[in-house]
Amino acid sequence: MQPQARPPRSRAALTLLALAGCALFALFAALGWWQAERRVWKLQLIERVEQRLRAAPAALPARADWPHVDAARYEYQPVRAQGRWLPGKTVLTQATTELGAGWWVLTPLLLDGGGTVLVNRGFIPDALRTRWREQDPLAGPAQAPVQVAGLIRMSEPGGGFLRRNAPGEGRWHSRDVAAVAQAQGLAGVAPFFIDAGIPDAGPAPVPAQALSQARAWPHPGLTVVRFHNSHLVYVLTWWGLAAMVAGAAVLVTRHELRLRAGHGAPPNP
Repeated sequence: MQPQARPPRSRAALTLLALAGCALFALFAALGWWQAERRVWKLQLIERVEQRLRAAPAALPARADWPHVDAARYEYQPVRAQGRWLPGKTVLTQATTELGAGWWVLTPLLLDGGGTVLVNRGFIPDALRTRWREQDPLAGPAQAPVQVAGLIRMSEPGGGFLRRNAPGEGRWHSRDVAAVAQAQGLAGVAPFFIDAGIPDAGPAPVPAQALSQARAWPHPGLTVVRFHNSHLVYVLTWWGLAAMVAGAAVLVTRHELRLRAGHGAPPNP
């Protein structure tokens, strides 16, 4: 008695399964390759930033070049700028640092060469927020020219995670340069800001509550230069899934070949 041939529906199901397997394999392999390329890009970015941080502060980009300042070429670039503070235009934006929770003090600097750049002067603890306007060291007489050294940072539009900036209410969850400039009536503002101070590899700061009351605020140099790089994990995940699909295809193929070898192919009519 000859074995019965597979019904047409069974053969169609196997064909669809094979096509789906091929599509999944191609998708997982492509995603793995994309993550591999992203990993190379991220490692190159980290190397560029590390080289920038070791360089001496350079002059702030010329005002005509501001529209071309982007993260790839300028993020974390040490720079220096000279001008006069506009302390009456200061805003406080929420911050979480190694000193604890508090606020960044963001003050415009009217540049000697024209234009304005926002400067993150540093961190103050939460306890100082309500009376900062009176305690700000810049409050008072007209300011003398100052020179600021720090790192170029890109604007942080919109707000924080699930928290939108509310300029009308004075609530800032991110350092959104364009929104701050509009809310404070500033013109000719650079599309980036400066984090004052250049972080070093020294010991971690102590908690804010342990600092001396005589310590000057705001505290600069708390920029965290850190890049999330999990691309290798993603590469292994996607290529692992592709290998699983390929392995499943091999098992199904071997099973079909064994069935045919054990029972023989249906005779030709």
